[in-house]
Amino acid sequence: MTTVHDFPEKSGSASNATAKVLSDRAEGEAYVASVCFKHGPPRLLGVELEFTVHYADEPARPLDPDDLATALGPHTPRTLRPDSPALPLPAGSPLSLEPGCQVEISAQPQTTLRHLDAVVSADLAHLETLLTARGLYLGDTGIDRHRAPARKLGTPRYAAMERRFAPMGDGGATMMCSTAGLQVCVDTGEAGDLADRWAAVHALGPPLLATFANSRVHAGRDTGHASARWLAVMDTEKVRTRSAEPTGDPAGEWARRILDTPLMVLPGGDGRWDAPDSLTFADWIEGRGEVAGLGKPTEDDLAYHLTTFFTPVRPQGYLEIRYLDAQPAARWLHPVALLAALLARPSTVGKVLELCEPVLGRWECAARFGLADRAIATVASEVVDLGCAELGMTGLPPETITEISEGVQSLVRGSRSTQS
Repeated sequence: MTTVHDFPEKSGSASNATAKVLSDRAEGEAYVASVCFKHGPPRLLGVELEFTVHYADEPARPLDPDDLATALGPHTPRTLRPDSPALPLPAGSPLSLEPGCQVEISAQPQTTLRHLDAVVSADLAHLETLLTARGLYLGDTGIDRHRAPARKLGTPRYAAMERRFAPMGDGGATMMCSTAGLQVCVDTGEAGDLADRWAAVHALGPPLLATFANSRVHAGRDTGHASARWLAVMDTEKVRTRSAEPTGDPAGEWARRILDTPLMVLPGGDGRWDAPDSLTFADWIEGRGEVAGLGKPTEDDLAYHLTTFFTPVRPQGYLEIRYLDAQPAARWLHPVALLAALLARPSTVGKVLELCEPVLGRWECAARFGLADRAIATVASEVVDLGCAELGMTGLPPETITEISEGVQSLVRGSRSTQS
C-alpha cells in the first residue's frame, strides 16, 4: 500500500514506450476494475499521516522550504529537491510533501496493527527529532491553524491543479496547501464481501469524520465548522470529491466514473500540464476532442488519471479511507485501531451498516456540525462502543487497547451528556 497522491512527476507524458495502448472504453474500464479492486483475505494494514509544519517560536510565520529541506536532510522528497537521495525514514516509511509543504509519512503495509504501530511510531519519532533540531514542529490538527494557503512546491502537476481549481473558489487552494489528513488503508477483502466492506467504509464516514474532527480554526480564524478541512475537500471539484453511492458492483461503478470524469492534468513536456477543458478519459480513448498531438492513451495514462480523485474512499487495489482529519502525533493510532476493529469481521461489518444507516451520506453535515448534530452524535457513540468492544481483534497489547478505548470514548462523551 503506497499513496498515489504523489504519483511520480514526469517531464513528459505519463506514458512510457512499452505501456499498453487502450483501444476502447471496455479495455479502460476493465483496467480500472482490475487495479483498483484486488480480492483476497484481509491481511494488510497501512496508514498515511499528513502534518502541517510550523516554526516553534512563531507558528504563523510562512514556512521557508529551504528550512524544511535542511531539517529533512537525505529524506527530503525530490518534489522539493530534485537531487535529493530521498531516503525513506529509518523504519522504511517513504516521506513525501503536499503542495504547501505539509509532510506525509506513508508507512509500508504490515500484517498486524502491532507491527504497524512499531513502524510508524519509530519513523514519526525520527521525523519529530529532525524537525525539532531545526526549530520546527508538526501541527496537531487537520488544517493549518495559523496560515493562509500558499503553494510551496513548483511542480508542473501542482501548478496545473492550482490554475484549474482557482475559478471554482477557495476550496482547491485550501485542500492543496493547508490541509492534513490521516488516511487508513485496508485490504479490499474477498470478492463476496466487497460490496459490504465498500458500503461500510463509506457508511462510517459521517460519524467518524465528526468524532475525529479537529480543524475548526484556519489561518487564525474560527470557521465555525467542525472539519473545515473536509469542507475544503468537498469544495475543490465535486466530480473528483463526491462520495461513491452504495452499489452491488463497486468495481464496475468506479470504472465507469473514472472514464466519464474530465482530465485534471495532462503531463507534457512543455512545462504546463493543463488538461483540455471537459475532455473525459473516455473521450480521449475514443478520439473525441481537439488536442494537438495527443495520441491514444495507454494504461499508464489511465493510472495517472486515477491519482486525480480525492474521494472519501479511494480504491487502489486496497481501500484508502481519506475522510479523517490529521490527529496529534501521539494519538494517530486511535482512529486506525478503531477502523481496523470495525472492519475485522464480516459480522461486525454488518452491524456497522445497520448502525450507520440513519446518517448515510451526511458528509457536509458531519463536517459543518460534527458531534453537535444530534443524529450523527448518536450514531458516532454507538459506532465507538462497537469498535471499542472489538479492539481485542486488533492484536494490540491490553494496555494499548485501554488507552485507545478511553481516548476515543472521551471524544464522544460530551455528546452523550447532551443527549441524556
